[in-house]
Amino acid sequence: MKSLQDRLDARGNPARMMYESQMGRYAFPIASEFSHWIEEMRAWRESAALMDQSFHMTDLYVKGPDAIKLLSDLSVNSFAGFGKNKAKQLVCVSHEGYVIGDAIVFGLEDDEVNVVGRPVLPNWVQFFAETGGYDVTVTRDQRSLDDPDKPRLTYRYEVQGPKALDILNKVNEGGPLTTKFFNMGEITIAGCKARTLSHGMGGQQGLEIWGPVADGPKVKAALIEAGAEYGLRLVGARAYAAAAAESGWVPSPLPAIYTGEQMKPYRDWLPANSFEALSSLGGSYVSDNVEDYYLTPWDLDYGRVVRFDHDFIGRDALEKMAGGPHRKKVTLVWNAADVAEIYGGLLDHDGLAPKYMEMPAAHYAAHPYDRVSVDGRFVGVSITPVYSPNERAWISLAILDPEVAEIGTEVTVTWGEPDGGSSKPTVERHRQVEVRAIVQPWPIHSASRESYRSQT
Repeated sequence: MKSLQDRLDARGNPARMMYESQMGRYAFPIASEFSHWIEEMRAWRESAALMDQSFHMTDLYVKGPDAIKLLSDLSVNSFAGFGKNKAKQLVCVSHEGYVIGDAIVFGLEDDEVNVVGRPVLPNWVQFFAETGGYDVTVTRDQRSLDDPDKPRLTYRYEVQGPKALDILNKVNEGGPLTTKFFNMGEITIAGCKARTLSHGMGGQQGLEIWGPVADGPKVKAALIEAGAEYGLRLVGARAYAAAAAESGWVPSPLPAIYTGEQMKPYRDWLPANSFEALSSLGGSYVSDNVEDYYLTPWDLDYGRVVRFDHDFIGRDALEKMAGGPHRKKVTLVWNAADVAEIYGGLLDHDGLAPKYMEMPAAHYAAHPYDRVSVDGRFVGVSITPVYSPNERAWISLAILDPEVAEIGTEVTVTWGEPDGGSSKPTVERHRQVEVRAIVQPWPIHSASRESYRSQT
């Protein structure tokens, strides 16, 4: 097999192919824990956390006169006025208006950008850079999971939490820090110059820092030393996997690329061993129609960034969708007694136990989708269930029909896969159970909603 299309032709049904994929959930190739995952998660709410993002994301550098035009032609959001030291979220959709993915774009120069994220959007942008007739060149810095023996070009750290800026100001040997949300600046740490972005994974204040990979150890050592008096903790893979749910970001929408003739050239271009070809679907929501897993920008609360001031792939479809109705993104707080019953069921001696809920992140596929219902009626999907020691609760993000997405509404999440579970190696034989949950806002933490974007 040479391409994703070849793999789909051989397997027949893309939804079944991914539901039985042998890949587990999205991996973060760093130490599982540096202290204890509970204390690491508390750190980004109570003191400060250092997250090493140097390995799990793909960087795509695009340089040339058409770099901004390329992004504008692909993105639902506007790139008018974008350039050096600006950053933004890149959101791309298919020709039919369904989300392919999102990533962060860093304006390195007026004619050079860096697209950073899971491989989906770096792949999408690279395809058009190579085939669309744009005057650009691309450099791909592959995530370590795909090329573990190749050193990365840059390190990437994030320091966040209520004490983050105290630490960063302490180590900074340069000028004042740029802390305006989604603006870029510079910092000098231990004699090493680095660039910064005001942005956070856990919905807390802080900065993302990156520079040449050779500088990484020295910069990290300085941050750890300076952070000791502020309670800084390094965040391992277990805690990091749970950060998205607290911040309200859905990291894993299934890219809407598996159907449609207009998408076939892209499927022919994607290798058979690409992330999109090997990634897994999992959870209690099961459909043989892969398009049932596709999401719209409004499903993910990206409708607020859609701009019809430029031409882009999917614009016509989104203009037809814009009037709604639209599903809404919310946080679900799972019923404590129902969750306790799941863990109690692991001690039953008769029949299958419930699906194990690994702490703190219980999702076990690259694209987790659990069924949400009200009185047996399907009303949406739940994604990325995690235990939050900060909330002392199990929570998940969900995309729900508007009539049930009001704060305080009770819904039911079906936990576990049907018929004893799929063949994924991350799935043990188990039985499904029902869990009550209450609709709450996102992010779940009020301070994250109210002050995250206005740090000083």
